[in-house]
Amino acid sequence: MNSVGWFELYVQDMARARAFYEAVFQAKLEPLVVPGDAAGGGLEMLQFSGDMDAYGANGALCRMPGVPSGPGGTLVYFGCADCGETATRIDPAGGRIHRPKMSIGEYGFIVLAFDTECNLIGLHSMA
Repeated sequence: MNSVGWFELYVQDMARARAFYEAVFQAKLEPLVVPGDAAGGGLEMLQFSGDMDAYGANGALCRMPGVPSGPGGTLVYFGCADCGETATRIDPAGGRIHRPKMSIGEYGFIVLAFDTECNLIGLHSMA
């Protein structure tokens, strides 16, 4: 079993966050049906494309009244073919690079960046 089974990135402006993630990762986010009482509480979710039966974790952008976005102790790393190349789309999409591509030795490379909602995210690749 993988350590991470699901992730949620909380945002304040869903349209702005959607535009950022779709531009950076060149992927379409799809509305996710919110289960039960959470829908009545104002929870809105957009799911990243993925296969729940494939390697790695899938997740969603979430907006819920009273739940802040921004740095809070959780860092999600998105897998990329080349994190340096993916990082070139961060600034044009409205984000900001925090640490450019750097080696983490035998574990590959990472980039740290802030999205449009002030969430710190990581990009990871082996190349």
